[in-house]
Amino acid sequence: MVKKLTAYEYWFCAASEVLPKMFVSPKDTWGVLCIVVALGAIASVSVALKIYNSVTKERSKNKTPLTLLDPTVKYTLPLLEKEIVSHDTRRFRFALPSPNHVLGLPPGQHVYVSAHIGELVTRAYSPVSSDNDHGFVDIIVKVYFKNTDPKFPQGGKMSQYLNNLKIGDTLDFRGPAGRLVYEGCGNIKIKNFRKEPIIHHHVKKMVMIAGGSGITPILRIIRHVLDHPEDNTHMNLIYANRTEKDILLRNELDNAAKEHCDQFTVWYTLSNPDKDWAYSTGHINANMIQEHSFPPSSDTIILMCGPGPMINLACSPNFDKLGYDSKLRFIF
Repeated sequence: MVKKLTAYEYWFCAASEVLPKMFVSPKDTWGVLCIVVALGAIASVSVALKIYNSVTKERSKNKTPLTLLDPTVKYTLPLLEKEIVSHDTRRFRFALPSPNHVLGLPPGQHVYVSAHIGELVTRAYSPVSSDNDHGFVDIIVKVYFKNTDPKFPQGGKMSQYLNNLKIGDTLDFRGPAGRLVYEGCGNIKIKNFRKEPIIHHHVKKMVMIAGGSGITPILRIIRHVLDHPEDNTHMNLIYANRTEKDILLRNELDNAAKEHCDQFTVWYTLSNPDKDWAYSTGHINANMIQEHSFPPSSDTIILMCGPGPMINLACSPNFDKLGYDSKLRFIF
């Protein structure tokens, strides 16, 4: 089922690309943010559409039927499976229009999902499935339950809504969206601002930093590189979490590092580890980056996705300190 967005829904979905970075807590009010969000939404829509148009020609060459044909259209997909990944994380598998369909989402891009939960609620997710997967799309969601964090007593609207979905229930998807596209073999397109041209990078190495569920957009790029033997891009990943049980998709990451040890490495750090923890403890710091990442160079790009404080307080200042070029960094 395909639904055209109303003007309000389209505006709201675009604005949601800005909103998650602005809200400090659920107590923040829409009124305080509406002017800023309105301005940001205009830029976000333009950026998303220009990135989308830049890859449309390549997508049209693909004879496999694509689900996401228009980023301004909502596609309603039914829930096929639910899986408990950890104590607070779930995998949701949604059916595509036919067993032959793929989602049609380039690596580096994300989708918006939306539902009416008293009001229209929209969130961005990076699927963990890829366009090698036919007939379904998988998203990994951390569920923020009520009364588990005193700062957020109501929990997460969308994550709890998803957790309560039953098999056969539907969810609206929209995309592709986002400012980065990984084209393969070290070729990356980035659209930073509305009036700026698309920037093309060719890199040989990628330093990847992820925190919590921020692993999902990073993982899609890792998979794409390792699934294509002709792609010789090398990757380092530092993955931060609170506890060992919070590490998402660890088996896949560890197996990838073993099978592709000459191309991909992964290092973990925990803020609350067990006594026998074999990796780093604490926040990401300069020493950790130096020991487990490629050094600064003109053919190395940094890709980061995680909580704002991790990026702004732990990562960016240390990359500055170590001499990494700020123009060769991207935050999802």
